Amino acid sequence: MQLTPLDVNSFDISDPEFWVAPREYRESAFASLRREAPIKFFNEMTLLNFPPGPGYYALTKHEDIWAVSRNPELWCSGQGSNITTLTPELNEFFGSMIAMDDPKHFRLRSIVSKGFTPKEIARVEEYVTAKARTLVDALLEQHADDEFDFVEKLAAPFPLEIICDMMGIPQEDAKQILDWTNVILGAGDPDFGGSLEILMKVALEIFSYAQQLGEARLKNPTDDLTSVMMQAEVDGQRMTSQEFGSFFILLVVAGNETTRNAISHGMLELTRRPDQQRIWFSDFETHTRTAVEEIVRWASPVIHFRRTATRDTELRGIPMPAGTKVVMWYNSGNRDEDLFVDPYRFDVTRQMQPGQIGFGAGGPHFCLGANLARREIA
Repeated sequence: MQLTPLDVNSFDISDPEFWVAPREYRESAFASLRREAPIKFFNEMTLLNFPPGPGYYALTKHEDIWAVSRNPELWCSGQGSNITTLTPELNEFFGSMIAMDDPKHFRLRSIVSKGFTPKEIARVEEYVTAKARTLVDALLEQHADDEFDFVEKLAAPFPLEIICDMMGIPQEDAKQILDWTNVILGAGDPDFGGSLEILMKVALEIFSYAQQLGEARLKNPTDDLTSVMMQAEVDGQRMTSQEFGSFFILLVVAGNETTRNAISHGMLELTRRPDQQRIWFSDFETHTRTAVEEIVRWASPVIHFRRTATRDTELRGIPMPAGTKVVMWYNSGNRDEDLFVDPYRFDVTRQMQPGQIGFGAGGPHFCLGANLARREIA
């Protein structure tokens, strides 16, 4: 990829137009920030008629993202994980655990994590492999002599069907879940509604669906993930149906969409780079671990998350008063030249230490579903 050094004051990463510019331009912009202004202030965009916020500092270097992620006492999540400051009600409704701090976050994560233990993930591993094989075989049979949309036919339905099965959601409801998630993720996009009213209508529908599912499993548990979480206790307390509703939105929306994006980006790059296909498939078991990590690094399916300073501090000598927003740009950290040799080269044998930050940079908010996502990508 040919990068062009840019004046760091000549572009605005908060401007939606920036994100429809050619990829080379966007990568050049973030490379210029890492080199010239690794911590830079930007104004916030206006989203869905929310009042404009005070602005934020963009963190574009791996080491800064790593440090902030692992210091939740100084950089909290409870004031919001989105750049835009939502109302406290919306923040809790959409944010679930990712917009909480301890001790509330610890309690809820301790309950939810019982559904994501190595034992639970291993239990579904064979199913994940079988589901992938079934979907691929069906597509090859249906489209033996023509093309098909990989994202629509495989990357989108595959992780969603896995989540639906794990949660005990009937497969006939999967299309409705997909439609709901697209509206929530496409907030501000006219193709998916584009208004706060539509967003809230859909959010309430999916929240109500989740509450009913949770209450049903609380009364009549089965062997699905919903039952595991609703029956689990920490210090004698169970998850409420409202807490489950918020987590459900996080899991089926964020958990589904991020894996979809990683699989899509991975397939696209493997198609562009047949040499990497040959390397991976020449010894699939040996290269799968590094190949999956490289796909996540390359895709960076979560672009950013925000943290807020809990007290006066500084980063790289820049004063950060209490209440200052910082936004961790994972896509930029995953291209950091100080850590990744030739970061714009897709390499399924790449060794990473420290690792890619596509699942977060450690700390209490590291992605609970990372191991499930790895298995789905593989």
